[in-house]
Amino acid sequence: MAVLRALPLGISSFRNLRKDDRIYVDKTDLVFSMVQNQSRVFLTRPRRFGKSLLVSTLEALFGRGLEDFQGLKIAKLWKEDKQYKVVRLDFS
Repeated sequence: MAVLRALPLGISSFRNLRKDDRIYVDKTDLVFSMVQNQSRVFLTRPRRFGKSLLVSTLEALFGRGLEDFQGLKIAKLWKEDKQYKVVRLDFS
């Protein structure tokens, strides 16, 4: 019998979401497109629309490379093997 994976309710950390094997809708191809085509991005979405998870996804991608992205679309698209120091500011 198949075990249902848990929903990521209240989780805004991409790394924890992947580590705990929670349900994740793979939109990393859109993240790749945004990173490749934009030099600056201003995120203006309503509350509870995934801004924190998106920032956490970008933090994981640039800070740790493809470490947390195995099996996702971006793993085939991302050719950059360099990791960057990431500074994350949280105004909450």
